[in-house]
Amino acid sequence: MGERWALTATGGDGARLVPLGPDGLPIGPVREEPDLVEAVRSRPGTERWVWRSTASVYPRLLAAGVRVERCYDIECAEQLLLGHEGRLGEPRSAEAALARLHHRPVPPDPPQRAAEPGSQSSLFEPGPAPLPLESLLEVYEDQTRRHEGTAHPGRMRLLTAAESAGTLVAAEMHRAGLPWRADVHRQVLQDLLGERYAGGGEPRRLAELAEEVSTAFGRRVRPELPADVVKAFREAGLRVRSTRRWELEEVDHPAVKPLLEYKRLYRIWVAHGWSWLQDWVRDGRFRPEYVPGGTVTGRWTTNGGGALQIPKVIRRAVVADEGWRLVVADVDQMEPRVLAAISRDPGLMEVAGHDGDLYSALSDRAFSGDREHAKLALLGAVYGQTSGDGLKNLAALRRKFPRAVAYVDDAARAGEEGLLVRTWLGRTSPRAAGTEGSDEAGEAGLPQEPEPGTAPGPPEDAFTPGYASTNTRARGRFARNFVVQGSAAEWALLLLAALRRATTPLRAELVFFQHDEVIVHCPEEETEAVVAAIREAGALAGRITFGDTPVRFPFTVATVQCYADAK
Repeated sequence: MGERWALTATGGDGARLVPLGPDGLPIGPVREEPDLVEAVRSRPGTERWVWRSTASVYPRLLAAGVRVERCYDIECAEQLLLGHEGRLGEPRSAEAALARLHHRPVPPDPPQRAAEPGSQSSLFEPGPAPLPLESLLEVYEDQTRRHEGTAHPGRMRLLTAAESAGTLVAAEMHRAGLPWRADVHRQVLQDLLGERYAGGGEPRRLAELAEEVSTAFGRRVRPELPADVVKAFREAGLRVRSTRRWELEEVDHPAVKPLLEYKRLYRIWVAHGWSWLQDWVRDGRFRPEYVPGGTVTGRWTTNGGGALQIPKVIRRAVVADEGWRLVVADVDQMEPRVLAAISRDPGLMEVAGHDGDLYSALSDRAFSGDREHAKLALLGAVYGQTSGDGLKNLAALRRKFPRAVAYVDDAARAGEEGLLVRTWLGRTSPRAAGTEGSDEAGEAGLPQEPEPGTAPGPPEDAFTPGYASTNTRARGRFARNFVVQGSAAEWALLLLAALRRATTPLRAELVFFQHDEVIVHCPEEETEAVVAAIREAGALAGRITFGDTPVRFPFTVATVQCYADAK
């Protein structure tokens, strides 16, 4: 085992640090170093750095060309442990953890600053005052003890390590940036939207479509305002509840076609138009600020920039550097494979033990070769579709794969009762408002071997950290989804960690990640090595996360010059 050091920044550029033993306790004197960067650079054999947060330290190191192998992020750990204790939402800062430890008033977390367009990142802005090293060590020792008190200490330690690794990847991807051709982006906007008018008004094509919509209704209508559109349809004798595409497509009216096209182009203009390009792309790179664990299920978010919602047409601007390529890898049917692994259902693990299309294999086993019904059944089990055809399909799935369906059913039942559910490694769902009880109560109704997990449910606000539905059925759907999607997020974290390590000897750079997709930017001669590294990292992540199971995690991989050509 390599060295471990605890480190905290001091005023100015300095640092205080101390070596740690395997038990996490100091094994040497505290060192005072005048330069934090040199303090880390001069200890290349360090296996893991313990610090308050990656965001407060690592960007400075990366700017100086210093990378670390592993870290332990105190504030990430605190959030995970608070969740496990049924206290998700309480302040997670190192100062808050220290205050709780000493039974003092707990300070609130500082509000997250929005990433400022055009700047490096809010990661580089001055953070809170440095925490004394002795206080950091107190919190670390307490967290070590609390890890041991969790339901599955080994899994919980792995989750904390994976989340900490994710913070390193996030900072490195921000530093590398996603290759972006501003000239291509401008041409795409010109082709889609037409000329821009002086004063920042709608571009030509949007103005034309707005006029078509108004002409169809026989009066001036503002198509960007849903309330105005709904009112116009009502005046035309048609009742619509919203301006969602699926609802408008059922309406027979000449305004529908230009309205749908307007909505599509308007979203591009507002979210990824000329202003976005000017604000967010610098020196041929788009550098979003990733937020690991930004949702309660552990999925990532971004702090500004809309990096996780890039429309396919805008992806034409994501172009590799000359002589380089983008290796774009998507995990095939990730959630169903994760359900097989966490439920330990023998039949579903057998189906998920092959690299081919999982839904086709499932249909051959339980749905007379009907792939669409097989897909609807499995997704219905995860997302809670329990009526109509969904109920019939679910019954067929339950007969063939009883442990898999029971796993999510048990999680749903616990959620409906207001109990806590957990991911495979131990991330814990938020407690529903107005419910009481303990962790142990939450676990009582769930399978003990494959411990249930977490994943976001249908409501959109379920993806935010403070979400806790008070509707009984919604809580059940949320918990059902949480156990699968949250466990999938853990596998993805370990995939990133393994891929980061595998590509370290190469010039290749991880430049993008969302949910089940990763992009590596690499010299053309490294593409084969990167593809192999991705597949090997996926297999390793499966073994580390879920243990020895037959479940495989295959990828669809494309090596392209332009992101839009990947799929």
